[in-house]
Amino acid sequence: MIVLSGAALVLPDRILSPGTLVIDGDRIAEVRPDAPSAGAQSPFAFHGHYIVPGFIDVHMHGTDGVDTLDDGDPVAALARRLPRYGVTGFCPTTVACAPDALRRVLDCVRSARQTPIPRAARVLPAHLESNFVNPEYRGAQPAACLRSPRAALDRQADAPVSGHAGGCSDFAAADILSEIERAAPDVGIVTVAPELEGGLDLVRWLALRGHRVSLGHSAASYEEGRAAIAAGARQATHLFNRMPPLHHRVPGLAGAVLEAEEVAAEVICDGFHVHPALIQAAIAAKRPSRVLAITDATALAGLPTGSHSRIGGRTITAGAGTALLEDGTIAGSTLTMDRAFQMLVGRIGLSLVDAAVVCATTPARELGLVGCGLLAPGALADLVVLDANFDVIQTYVAGQLVYARNTGATGDV
Repeated sequence: MIVLSGAALVLPDRILSPGTLVIDGDRIAEVRPDAPSAGAQSPFAFHGHYIVPGFIDVHMHGTDGVDTLDDGDPVAALARRLPRYGVTGFCPTTVACAPDALRRVLDCVRSARQTPIPRAARVLPAHLESNFVNPEYRGAQPAACLRSPRAALDRQADAPVSGHAGGCSDFAAADILSEIERAAPDVGIVTVAPELEGGLDLVRWLALRGHRVSLGHSAASYEEGRAAIAAGARQATHLFNRMPPLHHRVPGLAGAVLEAEEVAAEVICDGFHVHPALIQAAIAAKRPSRVLAITDATALAGLPTGSHSRIGGRTITAGAGTALLEDGTIAGSTLTMDRAFQMLVGRIGLSLVDAAVVCATTPARELGLVGCGLLAPGALADLVVLDANFDVIQTYVAGQLVYARNTGATGDV
C-alpha cells in the first residue's frame, strides 16, 4: 500500500482537510480523515498540499517540442512527458492530414492502448480535429487537407474544398473515412462542421459507429447546430473559438451549444483564447458537469516564449500568450493542464471541487472511463499532488508514481 496523508483531498462533493488516501495496487482503497494507518507502507506526509484527480486532456496536439503527427512514435513520447503537468490521460489530437499520416498516428494510439507505456500518462482514443471542417473557420488547419463530407460518404473523389492544392491534394475524402473505419476503436472524437454539404449525414454516420462527434471550426447557425445535436453530436470543439461570435439576436453555434444539455463544451482555459469572464459565464451556463477544460496545446507547450515548431506543415511561434502562425493567426496554445487548473481556481474563481470536475471528472465521464476522474474508494489511482501554489509535486497513474518534482523524473521514476 501507499499512504498519502495530511493533504487536502479534493473529493467529488467536498474538500477533506486534512485527509488520508490509501492506494492498494492500481486502486484507491480508502479515503478518510487524516489519521495513522495500521499496516500500510510507504507513508508520504503532504500537509499543506492538495490531492486532486489526474487531469484528462481531450484536445491536445503536442507538448515539449513533440507533435502528434511527427515521425517515429510521438504518442509514446507525449505520454511520457505529460505527467509533469499533472496529466494522467489524454486524447492525442490531429489536425486535418493525409490518410497515411492519420494511419501512422492511429497505429501509435492503438499500440499504446494495447500495451500501455510504463510510467506514462494513459493514452485514450484519438481526437481527430478532422478534414471535415469549414475552410473559412479553419484557423491553423491546412486548407489543402480539407474535404467534403458528402464526397466522403458517397465514396467519390473530390478536390480540396478550399480550392487550394498542396501536399494533401492527392487523396479522396473517402480515404479518411476508410482510415476511421480501419482504426475505429482508437478514434474517440471527431470534429465536424455540420453546415458543410453532407455534414449532418456525416454526424449521423460517425455517431452510429460509436464515435463522439464534436462541433467546431464551423460557421453553423443556431438552427444548424441544433440539427447536428439532434443528429447525434455530443461535444463542442473549443467553444467560442473558430465559430461565429455569440450575438444576442443571432446565437449561432455557440448559442446552440450553451443551450443544449446533451452537449459538453470544450473550453481553452488559458485566459487568452477566451476571456476569463466568458469562461466563467460558460461554466455557469453549462455547469461544471458539462464543461471540458482543454489545452489545445501544440508542440510549443512547455517551451519558452519565442520558440518555434510546426503544426499542419506550417511554422508556429510561441507568443506571449499563445501559439501563432507567421501571419499572426492563432494556432493552438502553449497551455498545459496544470496552468489551466491554476487559471480556473485563480483568475476564474472556481472552487477546487469544480476545477477538478472540469479538468478530470467531466472528461472521464464523457469518454466513458468508468472509475476515473475522481477520488473515491474503488476508483483508479490516477491522481496528482499539488503544492500550495497548485504546482505539480507528484503524479500517479494506476497507483504508480510516474512523476516527482523533487527528482525531475518523468517516464522513468
